[in-house]
Amino acid sequence: MVDAKQNRGWLVAAGGTGINLALGVLYSWSIFKVAIKGSVESGGAFQWNIAQLNDPFSVACLVFAFSMILAGRIQDRWGPRLTALLGGLLVGTGFLLVSRSAAYGVWVLGFGVLAGMGIGFGYSAATPPALKWFPPARTGLIAGLVVSGFGLASVYIAPLSRHLIGRFGLQTAMAILGAAFFAVVSALSLLLVNPPRDFVPAAAPGGAVAAARPAAARRDLTPSQMLRTPAAYVLWGTFFIGAGAGLMVIGFIGEMAKQALGEAAFLAVAIMAVGNAGGRIAAGVASDRLGRQPALMILLGAQAVLMFLAALLTGAGSASAPVCLLLATLIGFNYGGNLSLFPSFTKDRYGLRHFGMNYGIIFTAWGVGGFAMSRLSQMLYASSHSYTTSFLIAGGLLVAGCLLSLALRRD
Repeated sequence: MVDAKQNRGWLVAAGGTGINLALGVLYSWSIFKVAIKGSVESGGAFQWNIAQLNDPFSVACLVFAFSMILAGRIQDRWGPRLTALLGGLLVGTGFLLVSRSAAYGVWVLGFGVLAGMGIGFGYSAATPPALKWFPPARTGLIAGLVVSGFGLASVYIAPLSRHLIGRFGLQTAMAILGAAFFAVVSALSLLLVNPPRDFVPAAAPGGAVAAARPAAARRDLTPSQMLRTPAAYVLWGTFFIGAGAGLMVIGFIGEMAKQALGEAAFLAVAIMAVGNAGGRIAAGVASDRLGRQPALMILLGAQAVLMFLAALLTGAGSASAPVCLLLATLIGFNYGGNLSLFPSFTKDRYGLRHFGMNYGIIFTAWGVGGFAMSRLSQMLYASSHSYTTSFLIAGGLLVAGCLLSLALRRD
């Protein structure tokens, strides 16, 4: 019976990973952005200002993050199935809306608000039920596996989107993608279920010990109790920095890669996605063994070095195709690691009973960071036609994040 229930846990984890594989379309924004920019420059249907090109993506990041609070509340009270189903419906509706118009406001509403909210609902429903089926020693691994789907999505969505855009045009492509994502998320939502109240996860093989679990986490804290702990604000700040820096690059990697790779620019998006997904799994496993804070500090430090290196190469105009692909992979890897560490931090410190809403609150840092950094980078590029300043700002913030993470050492 125990084995059967544990197998159910892997099925739930697979369902959550599959939902994230569909909703990770957010990371393919740069492919859509290239098509919109081409229309703007050629006098086509999209009559936008160049400085507005990242706005639907920026708004989607912000709405995604803040909708996690409401979605977490629904998930905690009514379960993950309903939450995921609502997510699929919202994403499908948003994509259908933008497929009918080239207007800036419609894209901000459809992609930014509706799809952003839908992605938040689906993402919120995917991880909590999976974590509840496994012991603390596997928290990092399971969180990394489930969220890796979101990062890996661009591996197939980027080339698929490019093919659909080339064959049918951007707006028809959005309609096709929206219908497909609604169908997939709706079907996979049926796999998401919480374990019985009396369920006790089997111990990890070999008696593994979760090095990352701090002594302070002995009970479930409500959101209001969580917000009275200093660690919650440190988590928020470090998440803002790590996520903002990564989303900044994700927002323009397709455009930057086009300068070095031409029509093969979608490869940079796909390869970054491989790094993104790999980083989530690797960081999850590493944090189970080394501890969450050491793993986070390593990620932030490595990401800072990469940002300064990228600034040097783009400033010198020497970002060749191989270098561009390598940077995309490594930046994606380090960014992805953040997305497995913070749900694990939240579970370790504040428990699982209110995990959906607690992590939703912490996750707002991801949205604010993505909105602020992607909007800033687009404004800087519009005025200077260079990414150098954006990389330097991100690098400086990441160094500050390394120092801030010291406050998360085990107590």
